[in-house]
Amino acid sequence: MSSKLIATWLERLDKMVWGPGMLILLLGTGIFLNLRLHFLPIRNLKYAFSCIVTPDSKREQNKGKNSKDSTSAGVSPFAALTTELAATIGTGNIVGVATAMVLGGPGALVWMMLSALVGMATKLVESMLSVKYRRRNDRGEYIGGPMYTLRHAFPFKQLGKILAFFFALFAVLASIGMGNMTQSNSIASAMWESFHVSPAKTGLILTILTILVILGGIQWIGKLTILLVPFMGILYLTGAILVIVRNRANVPAAMLQMLQMAFSLRAVSGGLAGGILVSAREAIRYGVSRGVFSNEAGLGAAGISAAAANTDNYIKQGYISMTGVFLDTIVICFVTGLAFLSSGLLGSMNESGAFVTGTALAISVFHSSFGKYGVIFITISITLFAFATIASWAYQGEKAFEYLIGSSKYNLFFRLCYALSTFLGAVYSLEMIWNFSDICNALMAIPNLICILVMSADACKEIVDYRE
Repeated sequence: MSSKLIATWLERLDKMVWGPGMLILLLGTGIFLNLRLHFLPIRNLKYAFSCIVTPDSKREQNKGKNSKDSTSAGVSPFAALTTELAATIGTGNIVGVATAMVLGGPGALVWMMLSALVGMATKLVESMLSVKYRRRNDRGEYIGGPMYTLRHAFPFKQLGKILAFFFALFAVLASIGMGNMTQSNSIASAMWESFHVSPAKTGLILTILTILVILGGIQWIGKLTILLVPFMGILYLTGAILVIVRNRANVPAAMLQMLQMAFSLRAVSGGLAGGILVSAREAIRYGVSRGVFSNEAGLGAAGISAAAANTDNYIKQGYISMTGVFLDTIVICFVTGLAFLSSGLLGSMNESGAFVTGTALAISVFHSSFGKYGVIFITISITLFAFATIASWAYQGEKAFEYLIGSSKYNLFFRLCYALSTFLGAVYSLEMIWNFSDICNALMAIPNLICILVMSADACKEIVDYRE
């Protein structure tokens, strides 16, 4: 089967799984949970951020009694969050935003924000359930996620086991696609666009670095993300805000065009978006799908990382996980999109007459503001973001693989296969990989969302009754 035929097949399947049904399911679940929670995820956002720096009192009291056991079982709640953030704050925040705004117009950014706002409730519930129903593996480590919730707590036992299997299967595939290959592809594209380093060379170096990091498991990954996530987030936001400041005269028009193209029933174009011609339908589709790709609300993968936290308070950890959606999409993706649109380069075309998108668009935007230093800056940002995502998704994919196998004996085999797929991602086409990742996201989300909706009554009641 030729690569062109595979690409065509993947594109058709992507459009099918990300049709109106999936968009309604994702947004509908978030809205439904917000209503059941009386909008507590939005009202308690300040509390959620305070949880990040407030230690779990019971765990702190026991620190020293079983410190060795706690350390080997998992990581700190903050490390669990940074591992989640590393998995979500990746190329979706730069390359994904560029792709969404080219395919769905500036209005796609509005729908990314809206999907994140309702998605905070979804992330809260799915992470809370994953921590509550986690187990320990044969090494004494915490393991959890929607597959364990479905297997051990879903009211319909046989159906729960089936859904758990499919969630774990699609999570493994998603880790290779969304968590790995799209990230290495973006790094390779950035290195080629900026410094003409061949994708094969970039892929080889990334493969070696990935092996070195993920061999240490969650402990090494947690230490890496604690150091890397705050640094790379602040560094990138500073650069993107400077782009907006340099193009501040275009900001009012950019904001107006976002709103216009987000809700227009007929296809519109022009203004700062150049020749991009889309309607609200395309804006919703690409905004929601790329938003979910970025913040993972509803996919369930974040629950795997949340379950690794050394905490006895599963609702508090759910709130901590929820902040990742806000930081990832409502902060970083919005700043990125506004920088792209205000630059006036969205909708520009390359020599072949196609829209400039993905990594090339990001590089063009920063080059227009800061010259060669902007190119270096955005290349470093994409590399840091993407590599942190590769490392974090290695853990999430491994735990899903471990569930399927039923033992941690073969985790090393998964780590080596995962690292090798980094090389494949660097040398294959971007469109094919993005479509494959979108498909895996949708197929992984379905069992997770069924689990959340069926178990929402008790879960939401616990959260509503919860008092710190």
